[in-house]
Amino acid sequence: MADYKIFFKKSVWKDFKSIPDSTLTKIIERINTLSKNPRQIGCTKLSGQEKYRMRYGRYRIIYSIQDDELTVWVVKVGNR
Repeated sequence: MADYKIFFKKSVWKDFKSIPDSTLTKIIERINTLSKNPRQIGCTKLSGQEKYRMRYGRYRIIYSIQDDELTVWVVKVGNR
């Protein structure tokens, strides 16, 4: 299975500014695991949308998957 490429919406970079550095490092590591398997155990599809959510501690990572292009777009990272 080929790896997915990960892209970030511009607004996500603003979300990162409010997260402490030690936590941000762990969140980015967690996001990088999406390249191997974007539909991991613990990831939930959002109802009524083509987006998924994944949690890290008290933070949520919202992302969408484009299987035809093998891309994952991180849409939002924020406090629960």
